[in-house]
Amino acid sequence: MIASGFVSLNIMNEPTLQLASMPGFIRTILIIVAVYYAFKFLMRLLAPILMRKLIQKAEQNFRQNNQPFNGPYQYQNPQNPTSSKSENPRSKKEVGEYIDYEEIE
Repeated sequence: MIASGFVSLNIMNEPTLQLASMPGFIRTILIIVAVYYAFKFLMRLLAPILMRKLIQKAEQNFRQNNQPFNGPYQYQNPQNPTSSKSENPRSKKEVGEYIDYEEIE
């Protein structure tokens, strides 16, 4: 179908819009529902496994980040650990004397 040097792509002869049919609509809804329930079922099976892996990975990272430092400048605990309460006992200062007021009628 070459006419005067132009190639016809036969675009105008094909329908550009297909009408939706009721069986096609129902089929689409059923596919969506089936995919939803399949996803839900798989998540019930796989979620505990995925959570266990996630927790193990977080625990491993925590242990790596909190290993004791084995360098030459290692932190040393004080030899006589004392609490701040025994070193600096609070002195009870008297603010003033108590004054008893009486009502005057």
